[in-house]
Parts: sequence; structure tokens; C-alpha cells
Amino acid sequence: MSTPFQTAVKSTVHHTHRRDAINRLIESDERMTLSVIVQLDGLRGEFRRQALEGLADCRATAELETLAAEQTLEPALRRRAHDLA
Repeated sequence: MSTPFQTAVKSTVHHTHRRDAINRLIESDERMTLSVIVQLDGLRGEFRRQALEGLADCRATAELETLAAEQTLEPALRRRAHDLA
């Protein structure tokens, strides 16, 4: 995984830097990495939602459809993934 991924998921990193790291992943079209962030259970919801919205920005329809069907994902995230797909 990339350094922006590590920055995004590391709890000791300031939230501004974490958001910036996710934005870098979006700009780099890191669809798989963004999908992993959405699925990370221990990560704050704001970062997971940002990654989910980033997948829509990347036009990652396949990843969004997969997330929408993922039963282990929270219902709200699954619904949003469905809406974005």
C-alpha cells in the first residue's frame, strides 16, 4: 500500500493530514486503496465517507457496486455506495 494510505489510516496523524492523504489517493485514482479505506472498521466514519465519495469522483462503478453488496459494511455506507454507483 502507498504512503498516503498509511497516512490516511494511522490514528496518530492529524485529521487534516489524513483528509489530504485521502485526497491524494483520489487524485491518483487509487480505487482499490480507497475501497479498502471504506471497509476499515476501526477508521472514523468521516474518512470512510470521504473515500467512498472519492470512488464516485474516480468513476469507480465496479468498486462501488461491490461495496454496495458487501454485507459486512455498515448499511449507511452500503446505501451510499449503491446511490453513487
